[in-house]
Amino acid sequence: MCEIIGRKNEIAELKRYYNSGRAEFVAIYGRRRVGKTFLINEVLHDNMVFHHTGLSPYDRQRKVSLKDQLQNFYFSLIRHGMEGVAQPKSWMEAFFMLERFLETSDNGSRQVVFIDELPWMDTARSGFLTALEAFWNGWGNTRHNLMLIVCGSATSWMLDNLINNKGGLYGRLTGEIKLYPFTLKECEDFYHSRNIQMSRYNIVQAYMILGGIPFYMNFFNPSLSLAQNIDALFFSRNAKLGDEFNRLFNSIFDQAEECMEIIRILGKRHAGYTRQELAEKAKMNANGGFTKLLKALIGSDFIIKYVPFGASNREEHYKLKDSFCWFWLHFKEDKDIKQEDYWQHHLKESEITAWRDIAFEEVCLQHIRQIKQALQIGGISSMESAPDFVTFWE
Repeated sequence: MCEIIGRKNEIAELKRYYNSGRAEFVAIYGRRRVGKTFLINEVLHDNMVFHHTGLSPYDRQRKVSLKDQLQNFYFSLIRHGMEGVAQPKSWMEAFFMLERFLETSDNGSRQVVFIDELPWMDTARSGFLTALEAFWNGWGNTRHNLMLIVCGSATSWMLDNLINNKGGLYGRLTGEIKLYPFTLKECEDFYHSRNIQMSRYNIVQAYMILGGIPFYMNFFNPSLSLAQNIDALFFSRNAKLGDEFNRLFNSIFDQAEECMEIIRILGKRHAGYTRQELAEKAKMNANGGFTKLLKALIGSDFIIKYVPFGASNREEHYKLKDSFCWFWLHFKEDKDIKQEDYWQHHLKESEITAWRDIAFEEVCLQHIRQIKQALQIGGISSMESAPDFVTFWE
């Protein structure tokens, strides 16, 4: 196992579930690119008997079908040693194959089954959830040496269909772990582990752009300055994150365009909008479907719901909290920048200064607990909110 930055509590939880001596059904969720798969692989890879990853729905040519997902699952079974079976035609049949595979390979030791990006496998009218329910309720929960770990970036799906399930999977999870982005301290440890020399001032600057997402940080080149790295990630001809915004939302949300439109509107005003204001600006009906979109965005940690300072509880606002999205909206989507070294040569412009003020405040809001501890007021109850005076290009 290589060095894992932070995640001490999560590692301890995984090991506790592993050593429990009973059947475990654990769900791990969090923002896409936050490091869920890496954590599970590093902690439990040597004990996995089956590992499968759903096919990404982000395909510009066509939609990924039930047949595609079943074929991919079938190939995973073959890779892990299953022989003499035909490709399943349904999820019920596929999970039955998994049961048979686990039974034949059972030597009495802990069997870790890891299914990654579970929400991607639940295509329309596929019967996936029914089959998963039958697999666990009818077989898995009686296997004392089975540890089923499911993971997903579509947090709203994980919450609705597993964690808060009201049907056959109600109360069936034995554990859940939500993985959060790195803190500033964890970012400092990460850069140090990668031999990336960066002052704390620049670590904060990087956080204002990448938001403590390990996947993005891992692209940093130690031989480049911070500004050069940002140009390489966002503005160069083959920028590593050149299409990340679209990929991010299309891989998580069924209604990706509607979700991106809400994010674009919230990116105009730091303090955000009320539900009615947001619906009007998005030209959407403020009905149950709109509520579901907001819930999905909150669950995936892109936006938050809060009450502005001095306002009544009936004046709840929604605001954008994701640092990557703030940066993307203001310097990628709203600009057609052709200059490949743009960030290096425009750092002192008023537009970047205005963004930096807001981005730094967002970093502070995300580190309230650490700030209070540093000020030795950690035991004092407090409420925080964004000021209601900054608007971008509205």
